[in-house]
Parts: sequence; structure tokens; C-alpha cells
Amino acid sequence: MFTIDDLADRLGGYLPPDEIQQVKRAFYYAEQAHDGQRRRSGEPYVTHPLAVANILANMHMDHQSLMAAMLHDVIEDTGVSKPALAEQFGEAVAELVDGVSKLTQITFEDKAVAQAENFQKMVMAMSRDIRVIIVKLADRLHNMRTLGALRPEKKRRIARETLEIYARIANRLGINTIRVELEDLSFQAIHPMRAERIKRAVASARGHRRSAIRQVQDSLQNSLDEEGLAGSVMGRQKHLLSIYKKMRDQKKSFAEIMDVFGFRIVTDDVDSCYRLLGMVHNLYKPVPGRFKDYIAIPKANGYQSLHTTLFGSGGMPIEVQIRTREMEAMANNGIAAHWLYKAGQTDHPIAEGSHARARSWIKGLLEMQRHAGDSLEFIEHVKNDLFPDDIYVFTPKGDIMELPQGATVIDFAYSVHTDIGNRCIACRIDRHLAPLSSRLQSGQTLEIITAPGARPNLAWLNVVVTAKARSAIRHALKHQQQDEAIQLGRRLLNKSLAEFESSLEELPDGSLATLLAELDVKNEDSLLESIGLGTRVAYVAARRLVALQHGERLPATELQPPQEPIMISGAEGMVIKFARCCHPLPGDPVIGHLTVGKGIVVHRTECRNLAELKSDPDKRFALEWSETSGEDFPVPLRLELESRRGLVAELASLITDADANIERIGIEERDARLSIVNLTLSVRNRVHLARIIKRLRNLSHVGKITRLDN
Repeated sequence: MFTIDDLADRLGGYLPPDEIQQVKRAFYYAEQAHDGQRRRSGEPYVTHPLAVANILANMHMDHQSLMAAMLHDVIEDTGVSKPALAEQFGEAVAELVDGVSKLTQITFEDKAVAQAENFQKMVMAMSRDIRVIIVKLADRLHNMRTLGALRPEKKRRIARETLEIYARIANRLGINTIRVELEDLSFQAIHPMRAERIKRAVASARGHRRSAIRQVQDSLQNSLDEEGLAGSVMGRQKHLLSIYKKMRDQKKSFAEIMDVFGFRIVTDDVDSCYRLLGMVHNLYKPVPGRFKDYIAIPKANGYQSLHTTLFGSGGMPIEVQIRTREMEAMANNGIAAHWLYKAGQTDHPIAEGSHARARSWIKGLLEMQRHAGDSLEFIEHVKNDLFPDDIYVFTPKGDIMELPQGATVIDFAYSVHTDIGNRCIACRIDRHLAPLSSRLQSGQTLEIITAPGARPNLAWLNVVVTAKARSAIRHALKHQQQDEAIQLGRRLLNKSLAEFESSLEELPDGSLATLLAELDVKNEDSLLESIGLGTRVAYVAARRLVALQHGERLPATELQPPQEPIMISGAEGMVIKFARCCHPLPGDPVIGHLTVGKGIVVHRTECRNLAELKSDPDKRFALEWSETSGEDFPVPLRLELESRRGLVAELASLITDADANIERIGIEERDARLSIVNLTLSVRNRVHLARIIKRLRNLSHVGKITRLDN
């Protein structure tokens, strides 16, 4: 059984004696605090924090992280408080423990919400100290190693959570050793029989091919020695989940996956890496298009290496990775290498670079957290962002930007800055104009064109792939709707107050404050927003305000809602919508209905759906079109005409000449002679539509034309 003395011996290799003594003191404190507590397996509870500290010792983490590992369950599972820990072990250790602790459980109806809330709090803790997540990953790794005592359904739930969040975070921070083990342990918990079969098949395949593997390894090592380059060659074993994913996604058999041999060459410096690359390409023929240089352009998590695929003897594929010893440490320990190098009293640029990337990533998480509507939306963003294959594009100044596969120009704009994304209207890719929805490819140079009055479009949510872009667009649209709802609410309330010969500006401060208190609304903007979104009726609020202004003397029951029309242009934004049942156009007689959560929905006065809305006169408004409207409006038409060749081309030409667009067209045949054409046109107003219909009627083969309604 592993003991604290065994851990102390291991720590002697890189920590000074006084720090080792502090780690031991934390262990004895945790042992006393957890006295009498046992794990599901029956072991004393303190074996868990000791095992977590041992995992961190393998990564050469600092003594404060090891102390936090020893104490990470003390706040939740025992009577010890955070101030008591701070007094005993210092503020830094207490903060780490507080960040890693399995936060005080809140009662949620949905476990998904509880997990999302916990993850949000973990991100906040990570933002204060990146070591929180490293200790948390070690904690999760040991829990995964000891899943055996749990029920099968609980095992699968924890394993899925581990795959979806913790393994991806380990990958994002470059901690490859933990990521691989978390993935394989999760795979074994979710699909135990598949994992066991693949494990047996891997062991068998390795035995059968041992001589071929040794032959390639000896060949690479001999060539390395002949070139006089220092370095070592080792076989690289595929882990279970990656084999399973390749078999499933690429629809390949196990034999096809295991035909590829993997080797890693570790050398002293970057110059030797490129010389070794030339050596292996001389020894075996490279596969075209299968070379990647992650030394020149590192991955976001700091990973650096040269990757190449070669044709071995008999056409056998060989995958070779070439890297320095520092890069090997980074590949295995990622952000934790920052402390590994500090333990050796060297501030290595690779480790520092990884730390900076991790801080940048957490900064991005915090920005997403601020923009997300709730914890579940946040966790959805994070899971989408953790983390597909990357592409690399350039800014006009030559800076490299990293984006996930499938990213669009909009994703790039938001990755530069949220304000750039919100105001982008077009872009140039390699100096050529391109649409914002263009998918990007590595090596392209992008220049974003912005305009001061531009706004995000709801349709952008269908094309972006990065979590930052998605959350920023949702945030901007939400605030856009909020601002527009406040403006509409102000117009509606002032219009109602005008019936009482008053206005918001003329009201005494006391009457508005009294109304806000009566309605339990925090401020004026909240009241106006609720009126604009239809959750409160403007006339009722106005009547009450005037009553308060006159000391409750107003006979409210004798007053009727205002009938003066509100002017609309069609370009108000998100809180004035046009009904899809009747498709109103500028020039049509229209009426507005205040719908909860949507604002005013505009209908034509002859719309049959208005009959259902007559029961609530306080929410109906007379509307009039203003003279200026730069918008196009959809209108559906139904045409009955003789079937003939070139019919669609003739209609399209006529409509284009009339300065309109066809949004949708469908043709159904009634009989051999007659066709029904359903068109949706974009027109400016009712006069524009009348001009188009007049042109259509002039065609000899056109019969009946109907503007569709309901």
C-alpha cells in the first residue's frame, strides 16, 4: 500500500526538504479530519487524497498543489472551514482547496443543471489559479481508477461526464498522459465488453508483429547513430478509445488500424528535429500530404512536434513523431510543465508559452460565461469548444490566428475582437471579397470590413462553429432586442400618457418611483422593456401613473384606451414583427397586437386571425406606415396559367425587370394544360406589388392571380 513516506521519497527528487515537510503536515491534517470516513471500496478515505497527490508528484507539481490535493475534500466532507485552512496552511492553499472542493450541493431538479453550475464555479476558480484544474483533473483520474465499487449506471454517467468535459479540458491544456488514461477508463466504463476485446486484440497484434516493430525501430536508431545525432527511438502505442473511434468513424477493421506502426524520436534541440526529418525521409518514402509541422505553428495547448507518415518495407505505413525532450515533457504534462520547469529553477519559454495560452483560454471561458444566458447554455458552449482539429489563418499584419475546423469568417472576426464581430459586414480572403459565411482553410489571409451601424444577424448562429462567436452573437441579439423593447415601450407609454395630456418627462419623480415599487420592478428601463415585450399593458401603466400624479382622484373606469395610430416603417428591429399569416406590406391597412415576449405583431386589418385577438382590446393598436421604408417584404402569390416551355424563365425575367426578387417558387400541375405556380416575392410596398401584378396580367397565358392570405 502506497504511504506518505513513499510519496516523500518521490518528492525528494525535486522539492526542498522544508516543502516536503509541509506536504506531510497537510497529509496528517487530512488524515485526522477524515478519521472514520471510508470510501465505497472500504479503504480509509485518506487513501484518495494521497493517491491524487501522487498523480501530481508524477507531474512535478509544486508543494502548494500537493497540499491542496491532500486537503481537497476537507471543506466539504468534514467540519473544517476555509479560514481554518488558511490559518494552518496559508491563503494560497486555502484558495486552491476552495476551488477544487466539490462545491456545496444546491438542490436542482435536473442533474445536468447541477453539473453545469459546478463547472461554472470551477471556471471561476480556474481564473484565479490555473492549478485548480490540474488538481481537479488528478482528483477525477483517481476517481475513474476506482469506479469498480459503483453501480453500472452511475459508472456510465460519471464516465460520460469525464469524456465530455474533463478529458477534453486535459487535452486543451496539453496534459496528454491524463487525457489518454481518462479516455480509456471512460471507454472501459461505458463499453466494457468492446474495451476488453480491443485490449486483447492489441496485445495479440503486438505479439505477432514484435519482430517487424523491432526491425523498424533498429533501422531508425542505426540511422540516427550514423548521422551522429543524439536521440532515442521508442514505439508509440495507440490507446483503446482512439482505436475504437477510428474503427467506428472510418469504418475500418481492427487489422487495418493496427497495420500502422507508430514511433517517436526524442532528440536534444529543434535543429536536430529537422535534420532527423530529412534522415527518416531518406530512409523511407514519405506519404504525400501527411506531414505536419507543429514546431513552427504549435497547437493551442502548446503541443510541438513534427509528424510524418512513411511507406515502410512491403508498403507498411509508419507514423513518426520527432520532438525535443522539452517538447516531450510538454506533450505529456502540458500546462503542468510550467511547474516542472520551475521546479528545476528554469523559466523555459515552452512552459511559459503554454501557461500564457492556458490563461488566454480561461479568459475566453470567462467572457463566454458573462454572455451565456444560463449555466446550461454555458456548458453547451464549452463542450462545443473542447476542441476539434484546428486550422491556422493570418491577419493582414501576418499574425497567426487559430480556429477550429469548419470555422467561418464570422468566427475569425469574433476571435479578433467581439466588437469586430458585431460590426463586420464583409471580408477579403487573400485580397478577394468573400461572403461572411465562407468556410476558412489553413494559410488564408483575412481582412475584415466593418461598419459603425452594423449589427449581428440571427442567421449567423446557423453558420458559426466557435463558442465565443455563438455566445457573443446571442448576447448582442439579446441586448439588441432589449434596447429595442425599451424604445418601443417608451413610445407606447408616452402615447398612452398623451391621452391624459401628460408624458414621461412631465411626470413627477415620486409617481414613477411609487409605480415601480407597486409593480416590484427594479428600474424604469425594466418597466419600459416589459411594456415593449407585451408583458405589461402601456395603457394600464399610464392610467395608474396619472392617478398617482393626481392623488388617486382619476376615475380610471371611465377612460378608454388611446386610438391615435403608431407610425411604423418596417425597419424597427426585433420587437416589431410582421405576421406570417397575412404578410402585411407598406400601404396595407394594418393593426398591431402586443404579444408577450415578442413585442408588436403587425397584421393586415382583414386578417382572419385577428378575430381570435379581439377579446383583448388593451393589446391592440392602430398602426400607420411612415413614408420612409428601405426594407423589402415577402408576399406570397398564386398564379394559374397555361403550361408551356420556358415558363419559369419568362416569369423570372419579368419579375427581375420589375426590380423584385423571387424568394421561393413551386409549380404544381392541375392537368395537362393548366399549371399552378406558387411564388414568394420580395417587394418594397403595396404599390410595387400592384405594378408587378399588372405586368403579370399582361402575359397572354396568365389567368387568375391571387395574393395569398392565411
